[in-house]
Amino acid sequence: MTWWLIFLSTVFIRTLMCKECTLEDTECVFFLEVDHRLTMMREGDLVYPKEGNIYKYDVVNTSNAVPVKIDEVITADGWEKPRLIGAVNGKMPGPAIIVYEGQYVVVHVKNCLINEALTIHWHGVTQKESPWMDGVPFVTQCPILPGQTFTYRFKAEPMGTHFYHSHVGTQSTMGIFGALIIRERKKHDMDEHIMTIQDYNHDWDSLMSYMKDVYGLYNGRTSASPPRAIDGTEFDMFHFHSGLINGRGRFHDPETGTHNNAPLECFHVQQGKSYRFRVIAVGIMHPFRVSVDNHSLLIVASDGHSIEPIAAESVIISPGETFDIILAANQIVSNYLIRAEALVVGMNHKTEAILRYDGAILAEPNTSKKKCTKTDRCLVINCPFSIFPPSQFTDCLTFNEIKGTSDNEPPSKIEEGRFEEYFLNFGIPGENPASVNGKVFKTPTVPVLTQSAEWYFPCEEPACGEERVCKCTNSINIKNGNVVQLVLTNMGLGKGMPHPIHLHGHVFYVMKMGYGKYNRRTAQFSRDNLDINCRGNIDREQSYCNNPTWSNPAWRNGNVPDLELDRPPIKDTVVIPSGGYVVIRFLANNPGVWDLHCHMEIHNIEGMRLLVNESLSLALRPPKGFPECRSFTNLRGELNTRELEDSCMKTADVTVTVYWIAVVVLSVLLLVIGIAFINQARRNPDCRPCRKSFHDKAQKEHEHLPVESM
Repeated sequence: MTWWLIFLSTVFIRTLMCKECTLEDTECVFFLEVDHRLTMMREGDLVYPKEGNIYKYDVVNTSNAVPVKIDEVITADGWEKPRLIGAVNGKMPGPAIIVYEGQYVVVHVKNCLINEALTIHWHGVTQKESPWMDGVPFVTQCPILPGQTFTYRFKAEPMGTHFYHSHVGTQSTMGIFGALIIRERKKHDMDEHIMTIQDYNHDWDSLMSYMKDVYGLYNGRTSASPPRAIDGTEFDMFHFHSGLINGRGRFHDPETGTHNNAPLECFHVQQGKSYRFRVIAVGIMHPFRVSVDNHSLLIVASDGHSIEPIAAESVIISPGETFDIILAANQIVSNYLIRAEALVVGMNHKTEAILRYDGAILAEPNTSKKKCTKTDRCLVINCPFSIFPPSQFTDCLTFNEIKGTSDNEPPSKIEEGRFEEYFLNFGIPGENPASVNGKVFKTPTVPVLTQSAEWYFPCEEPACGEERVCKCTNSINIKNGNVVQLVLTNMGLGKGMPHPIHLHGHVFYVMKMGYGKYNRRTAQFSRDNLDINCRGNIDREQSYCNNPTWSNPAWRNGNVPDLELDRPPIKDTVVIPSGGYVVIRFLANNPGVWDLHCHMEIHNIEGMRLLVNESLSLALRPPKGFPECRSFTNLRGELNTRELEDSCMKTADVTVTVYWIAVVVLSVLLLVIGIAFINQARRNPDCRPCRKSFHDKAQKEHEHLPVESM
């Protein structure tokens, strides 16, 4: 009887885990279990790929063998050596959470990881009534420790294509992510597919990738060179083997040009129908150009918000962004390749999936990518640069040229005294870590939102300055009810690849984008956009750009020419082009503490983030019993906790530095004592008898001690 109860309860819980909300529900409940898994393993058996299937390790003759069910294995790129990944309910990506706008979402998250804490961020959800549910460790909540369960509850808004992911360290790109779809509160009239895209390394996990980026990446005894983008700018040192779509892809061997025949994700369509593809970039660093052979794409939304529909050959999507694409299945019944190609020169970094029409044979697609020609050019949406090389016959439509369709009135009117403007430069100057205005983010040791009285660490370090880099809990303070304009830049000595910047707690209007200058013949980046004055070093290319402003003072206070004031598109993640800038605006109407950071995971961890303190005193209070956490070092009251909280970056270097400082100080001290002793001996000729009499006195006192005292 007991076993039957356990079985039935397990079935019931699994049903809840996979339950999809209905239109009539007011509250939707989900269960997520997060743990570690290994790729290319099925219940203790190693598997290997062949001809689009997978087989148990000891199968020799695959022609007579039954393939292993693909859904039972996390295949990744099919590399046979298992790699550690994170999984949600045993899958990568985790199960999609699909709800309707206005419903309350309850998610019970259990941390089954062996030795790591966890939080889940609901990317794209503004958390208007629940700022403590944003899922950022030591900003809005305490981390969920191994074995613990934390229940998130929030209102599903705004509608659109969003996703959830861990916000601790490198866990997101380890595999702890999944789609979060908030549909309009009506019966939907179009079938949908969800597509997550990521870059992937099959030799080591995301944490190792981060460490190699920080300390150096080598091929044997040779230092690796950073990969370059189409426009000549450099990516960071992330070693990238394969792309994955919905957790599946193939390893393309750069030496032979062949792939390993691993299974691909397959999307089924019916001829004559149209489908909404919800595309989500969940990767570490690389943007992807997405296209479908023999099909045009109709781009209708970004980050969940509608835009004026645009037909294009492809769209470029960067980490943290989402795009909604309408695909008309208007071709002959067959199999077609879906392509996602990284913007890297000289490397075959790509992934594919299969678009399979109902009735098509179960075979690999043999279709080709559209050939762009002088008379039949290709249009690409959301380029992070302004032009492609002329020989590619490809045109860019940047996000600056996209119009929104929202009925919401953009904050185009500015009232005196109700407008704030901040300039934030995202860069990696010289050998320094990633930062914002030269300030490397220092993670608080208590959740600032819920334990604000226990945290005070302003950026007033002596090391901070116009041409310096310091480490502190960087923040800006904005006032509730004001229109806030952020000018996000990627300029000066620290400029590099385009940075996708994500704002928590708000969506924003993209008012204007300014791009760097490019060589029209080669399409290579040449210099910064001069609308921005970096200040600092007189040589602009050497300036840290820690204190940027408008080159023309007349542009200040919202008077920027060519702003899109009528129909600016709405986003929550926007890409700052190399050498360029983005002007965004939002109304400060959601009191709390909100993260603003680069969504390239390596940059976020290094410190390219800051907090937006939005009238914290007006923020809603968390529910009774909400967890608290803090450092504990003060045993007897003589230690100051803040004095012991130091940087965790490059601890070994800090330790070595402290060691040599101690050696130098002690050496100087011993030298001073030695000189003093010699001088004293020269001035006092009775020094030896004095020492002898002292010794004799001590010996005599020792001899007369009572026996019991000895």
